[in-house]
Amino acid sequence: MFDEYPRPQMERAQWWDLCGPWQYAINGSDEPPAAWDGTIPVPFSPEAPASGVGRSVGPEDRLWYRRQADFSDAPGRVLLHFGAVDQTARVWVNGTEAGAHAGGYTPFSLDITAALGPDRQAEILVLCRDGTDDSGMARGKQKTARGGIWYTPQSGIWQPVWAEAVPETYIKKLRITPDYDGAAVTVEAEPAGAVVHFGGADYPCPARVPVPDFQPWSPEEPKLYDFTVTLGQDEVKSYFAMRKFSVEGGRLCLNGKPYFHNGVLDQGYNPEGLYTWPSDQAMIDDIRLAKSLGFNTIRKHIKVEPLRWYHHCDRLGMLVWQDMPNGGGRRYDPLVIQAPAVGIGGRMKDDRYGRFARADAAGREQFLRELDEMIDTLYNCPCIALWVPFNEGWGQFDAAKVREHVKTLDPTRTVDHASGWQDQGGGETQSLHVYFRPYRYKPDREGRAVLLSEFGGYNLRVEGHTFNDRDFGYSRCRDAGELLEKLRKLYGEQIAPARERGLAAAIYTQLTDVEDELNGFVTYDRKAVKLPPEQVRAVIAGT
Repeated sequence: MFDEYPRPQMERAQWWDLCGPWQYAINGSDEPPAAWDGTIPVPFSPEAPASGVGRSVGPEDRLWYRRQADFSDAPGRVLLHFGAVDQTARVWVNGTEAGAHAGGYTPFSLDITAALGPDRQAEILVLCRDGTDDSGMARGKQKTARGGIWYTPQSGIWQPVWAEAVPETYIKKLRITPDYDGAAVTVEAEPAGAVVHFGGADYPCPARVPVPDFQPWSPEEPKLYDFTVTLGQDEVKSYFAMRKFSVEGGRLCLNGKPYFHNGVLDQGYNPEGLYTWPSDQAMIDDIRLAKSLGFNTIRKHIKVEPLRWYHHCDRLGMLVWQDMPNGGGRRYDPLVIQAPAVGIGGRMKDDRYGRFARADAAGREQFLRELDEMIDTLYNCPCIALWVPFNEGWGQFDAAKVREHVKTLDPTRTVDHASGWQDQGGGETQSLHVYFRPYRYKPDREGRAVLLSEFGGYNLRVEGHTFNDRDFGYSRCRDAGELLEKLRKLYGEQIAPARERGLAAAIYTQLTDVEDELNGFVTYDRKAVKLPPEQVRAVIAGT
């Protein structure tokens, strides 16, 4: 179904695309179904129009998948990979349970060799459960009662499924860390014994590989360096970039120099697949649209994308702020998450777990496990400049401690510990969301970099290209001319002066319309760009 290898920084030669038709059933039983409801084109969820199923999976439902696979031409061991399954998954191969995973946004892999038998055939069975906003697990902006800023929920397999052949001893993991100041890159591999091949030389892992006279990576010149790693008969292809992120003098820096993150919010939803992209080209088109509009940064909002999306940001040149999808209790306290937007209330300590919908200790532990998996999964992606663990208090807890935890996992990137409000102090950034009043820059009292991490949200309805008859946004425009004029005033009178005074970043809401929200530069169906990109680019360039 998809021709592209799903994991570009650990690519092997022999692999099998397992997307396409699977049998499915939705029932209430933990036993495999005796009869199946039909077929579903994986990786589209049953709620997504592209699946053709048209059914929702509730908290009490079980979503089952089944397909046959032939690995008779696979030498050695066979690994089965899932890009993401929302929210929990159990997997059987030929009746033997192969493994399980909890967390709807991160990949997992299973060695299914022992279950294949001598004919190397496989019946793969997957059981999924999805509590959405009943479970407390990470759910992002999915909501059972969708509307406004909350979107249609989806369930089950929503990223690619594939398998690959590996020898008895194989490379399980790479960790790639560029040392910009030292003109080298460190490559670590699991298990021990691997060798890096780069520039005509070999370096035993863990390897510090010199990269003399390198070309720095930037959105303007996204230079990537290819290399391979071998372990016995196993070989993987990968790449890295030479770049450095830091905060110096209250500014975000790229490669040791102040670099203004002129960005746009992007939620990664589309009407055909919801979370699931209809094609690789659809990812590329959205990233290129953002670049054509003049943006150098995408804030990936409350979603973790397939690895190929980050690969395209790497090669096309786009900085990424990566949000952790929120979770917690079903109901968020309006005094925590809404009142600050209009200037009501002040900073609350986020160890008041009940107020932040985080009273469940097991849920907090699960959030940290999923956060760790997200960072581990995306660590090698050159494009990622900044981690965002919490947004607007949604399920927030112990954000200052979580920031320190993230920095131990990844000391090479900036952390925006509490985007919008409910700032807990400390760290490297002060993060502000401003929609209902003019923005006037003020230096942070603690000397941190000031980020305007959400603003704008001007909406324009384009008839014939809307999800429904609702119209959500922060400032409605009658036509494209009014939208352009508002953007000129916003950037010219607020963002440009703020940048001159010390603002480090500005993230406009948003790249695309999403369901009820009509505040994108392009419609939800991606068929109508609301303003000529060169006009928007001229506005953005003025800041």
